[in-house]
Amino acid sequence: MNAEVDYEVEYNNRARVPENPSLIAGWAKDAAAYRQHHTPRSIPYGPGIRNRIDFFPSHHEGPIVVFIHGGYWQALDGSSFSHLAGGLNAHGISVAIPSYDLCPAVSVDAIIRQMRMASRELARLGRPLVISGHSAGGHLAACMLATDWPAYDASLPGDLVIAAYAISGLFDLGPLVETSINKALHLDHATARAASPMFWNAPRRGSLDAVVGESESAEYFRQSRTIVDLWGAAGVATRFGTIPNANHFTAIAPLADPSSAMVSRLKELATR
Repeated sequence: MNAEVDYEVEYNNRARVPENPSLIAGWAKDAAAYRQHHTPRSIPYGPGIRNRIDFFPSHHEGPIVVFIHGGYWQALDGSSFSHLAGGLNAHGISVAIPSYDLCPAVSVDAIIRQMRMASRELARLGRPLVISGHSAGGHLAACMLATDWPAYDASLPGDLVIAAYAISGLFDLGPLVETSINKALHLDHATARAASPMFWNAPRRGSLDAVVGESESAEYFRQSRTIVDLWGAAGVATRFGTIPNANHFTAIAPLADPSSAMVSRLKELATR
């Protein structure tokens, strides 16, 4: 880590984007409106009340696109993001939006394990997964791509997850240890590194897209560029991108737009 970087300033997105309460409220409003016309199927993947997947099926029988929500592993749930299924549903692509338990009730490592449980449950549908995610969800998407699925469960195919699409992701959790975000995470430097996919073995297959909002902090750009470079050097198909005119909270808005470049790329990943 760089002692000259103010990590609190770099990673405290709620402070960087003061209008975030209205943006988050808008997510919940838009999500509820989408569910009025597109009732998801609720798929349990574990015993907890939050161990549920909202599944928005469509007619396309190819890969399922998963969206894992953000909130620094300590806030929100999938119900605030239903509308983000809209862009892909319009192209006939099914979308799954899991929820998970939150810190400090559980650890970041436990959330990684829960997303593996959710992925294993979705595998029962017999289709590969393209896993997208925002912020903490971008971290979890990369973790799923880098998981050795047959080692996790011998019944699962090695190519269960064929691609990850991380929006404003965090892949090295070390810089968060000395920030206010860590009050709920309870990470130390060892557990932060263990939960950081940047330091895992690179995926054996699949691709990673890491995209960042144009007005996000330098650290978010560094995180995404670094994992793209590291995994790319290890032979993974990677690409880095910027979302024009977007901050950390507006970066996910294109998912709701069937004509956006983001939806076009996810459609490409899910139909290739």
